[in-house]
Amino acid sequence: RLARAAQARHEQTLQRARTVLQSIAEGDSLVTVAGLARRAGVSRSWLYTQPELLESIEQLRQHNRNETTPAANISNADTRASTDSLRRRLELAHEHIGQLRTENRELRDALARAHGLLRGQNLTT
Repeated sequence: RLARAAQARHEQTLQRARTVLQSIAEGDSLVTVAGLARRAGVSRSWLYTQPELLESIEQLRQHNRNETTPAANISNADTRASTDSLRRRLELAHEHIGQLRTENRELRDALARAHGLLRGQNLTT
């Protein structure tokens, strides 16, 4: 009896999530796991264990992407500019990381010298 009750509860929850997903799909809302979980009254972790629902969410997302940004509207120049921009940002990030590493090394050296001075003062007193 307990297993049947658990199965019935699972089916009810699954149907509730499907109904909410359908209402989201019919509206203009963005379909997300968090949004579906909130509106259906289920946990996100439970949704991630439901491959059928996850597949439906992904299909709706793909459908929304295709409607909002058709491939014909994106030119090669836009893509190239975007790629060049990302490359430049990556280069700048690497430069910044190098500067931070140098600063970190200098600070560690200064800290080691300060500790050495403190040890030297403690030994002489």
